Amino acid sequence: MKFKIFSTALMIAAAFSMTSFAQMRLTGAGSTFDYPIFSKWFDTYNKMTGTQINYASIGSGGGIQQLTAGTVDFGASDAPLTEEQMNTFKSKRGTDVVHLPIIMGGVAITYNLPSVGQGIKLDGETLADIYLGKITKWNDPRLVKLNPGRNLPNKAILVAHRSEGSGTTFIFTSYLSKVSPEWAKKVGNSISVNWPVGLGAKGTEGVAGIIAQTQGAIGYIELAYAKQNNLPYCAMKNKAGNFIDVNFNTVSEAAAGAAKHMPSDLRAVITNADGKNSYPICGFSWIVVPKDIKDYSHAESLVKFLKWAVTKGQNDATSLYYAPLPKPVQKLDLEKIAMITSNGKKIK
Repeated sequence: MKFKIFSTALMIAAAFSMTSFAQMRLTGAGSTFDYPIFSKWFDTYNKMTGTQINYASIGSGGGIQQLTAGTVDFGASDAPLTEEQMNTFKSKRGTDVVHLPIIMGGVAITYNLPSVGQGIKLDGETLADIYLGKITKWNDPRLVKLNPGRNLPNKAILVAHRSEGSGTTFIFTSYLSKVSPEWAKKVGNSISVNWPVGLGAKGTEGVAGIIAQTQGAIGYIELAYAKQNNLPYCAMKNKAGNFIDVNFNTVSEAAAGAAKHMPSDLRAVITNADGKNSYPICGFSWIVVPKDIKDYSHAESLVKFLKWAVTKGQNDATSLYYAPLPKPVQKLDLEKIAMITSNGKKIK
């Protein structure tokens, strides 16, 4: 009888412990660029640890707004916060913000031209002029010159872009601002710009939807979405003068130099990078968190997840068309994560 009572007590204690463990939840919001790999990570991590991570794929701008308001545990953004945003965050949250590069990816320039197929060649100035509304037909002489032997149709170009604040827009407009003085002067680089022409859609999913449904459309989306929607994408002329496809190898080459010269706050922008085989429209994506977190249990769970994501989680990158973080960047991330505290107390 004593054995039965002892066993029952152990079972009740174990069940209570498991229930408490399983109920740990973290919340995040932001980048749609990251959503494919986040979905994989959060499911895997939940099965491993019981920690549930709920994520709203609402765009980088929305994620930073929610983090600043204190309604989520972390934000995700493909654009680093500006000095103004960091000052606003500190005044509202009473602590600094920490940028952690979490993954790298390429922005594919996708289009819908069934008669042409994969691999149209583009350079930066021509792409900028399409988005400035100066090139309006697919058989424009400049496009024909870039694509000898390709039968480009006499069809109007429909420009698709994001309608909300977006880190993917930041990467795209960063590139255009570097290769087109006119773009830099008239439109500039930000998560949200005044588009000269085109049709806006919410989220990478929305832009991919416009392109998939509209012959003649062109747009910028994260590579995983192009693959998932079977959309062809352009070979882009890079800084070295070579036409480069977007894949994890060409994104990794673009990041190689940045890994050696990362700024102390890890806010590195790698568009139009040097390198023979560097893809020019790519960047880091960041998870952004408070440096000091009031709730210790949330802080501890978040730190454990972040350590896993920047190391073992990187093994999932290439299967989902991302580039894994270089080892030196993983090391820098771990150093930043070790600085996160809860009410000034170090996280074990």
